[in-house]
Amino acid sequence: MSTVNYNNSSNGSAIPETNGTALPKLSEITTPPKKPTESAPTAKKSKSAQAEEASSSAPPRYHRIGEVRIQQGTSLRSVSRKMNLSVQEIREQEDATFDLRISELLKWQEVLDVPLADLLIDSEGPLSEPVCERANMLRIMKTAKAIREGAHTRSILRLADMLIDQLVEIMPELASVSAWHTVGQRRTQEEVGRIVERSIPDSFFTDSSH
Repeated sequence: MSTVNYNNSSNGSAIPETNGTALPKLSEITTPPKKPTESAPTAKKSKSAQAEEASSSAPPRYHRIGEVRIQQGTSLRSVSRKMNLSVQEIREQEDATFDLRISELLKWQEVLDVPLADLLIDSEGPLSEPVCERANMLRIMKTAKAIREGAHTRSILRLADMLIDQLVEIMPELASVSAWHTVGQRRTQEEVGRIVERSIPDSFFTDSSH
């Protein structure tokens, strides 16, 4: 049978001693205590009461990491690489109902480079003004880089370069921002397509003609 050591406080109540324990989860520090259940009234509930009951029965939301990541223009692949986790694990952690540990929350704060308060669900308002401005600048830079990569004329290329230079002057950290991700992975000039690797011999066509 396990035993628990108690220390007597000044008012005579017993307080259990806790040895080294793991860091708490968000639910242990942010979720308010559940209210006692009340008996349902016999009268028909209004729509507002039904909506309130439905929201109370929904899973609790602990953070807004997924929302902030999208607003910051950070891709899942980029977060996966920085946190050394799979994309599936990143999707699970950025779900608002996922109960993160404090250490995991701090990693997200470092990767997204936003104030910790903006990641907590208690902050229902918009992101702080500096963070919103940074997110908007990131989107503009990604668009400018995409325009430069897809430019087919010198005039458009010069215009894109001018816009990129101006953005870097305003916010130097934007110099390392890449363009919006396209579908699939872009090949370099040295790489060849898969069809070249799996070429069909000429005998295939001559044999099929008979």
